Amino acid sequence: MIEDFRAGGFFTDPHLSLEAVIAVALIVGVLFLMIELRGLLTRMSDMQTGLEIAHGHLAEVVEGFFEDWNLTNAERDVALMILKGLDNDAIAQVRHTAPGTVRAQATSIYAKSSTDGRAQFISLFVEELLAGGISSENELDTASMNHPSREQAAKNRSTV
Repeated sequence: MIEDFRAGGFFTDPHLSLEAVIAVALIVGVLFLMIELRGLLTRMSDMQTGLEIAHGHLAEVVEGFFEDWNLTNAERDVALMILKGLDNDAIAQVRHTAPGTVRAQATSIYAKSSTDGRAQFISLFVEELLAGGISSENELDTASMNHPSREQAAKNRSTV
């Protein structure tokens, strides 16, 4: 198109005018896509940051529950493995203990957490996630002030 203008073309030529409009539209489209791509990359970065915050907060929530329940170190290990989805035999293999020991520790964990078993124990943490307990960094302090205590939350779950 630029070469056609250099050769003496004018906008009165319909073919040259159409090429000029198409070229401008393509340039605008490329610029628009560059801006959108930059926005998408920024949003992805923000989402990654949010996920990292959520991950860190979930670890704090889990640790807080464990402290409230006064779990021993061995019970904490078993509880974490339960949350990760391992069954008693797999936990026993990983910890190099007898499956009966893991069952006893799991029973103690369920009693201390006021849950009836593995599914209800896991649901405590899933419910914490779904209830909005995990939020952005600025909202964490506000949420922790307005959130019921872990003991109260456990009592509420056991009465449902």
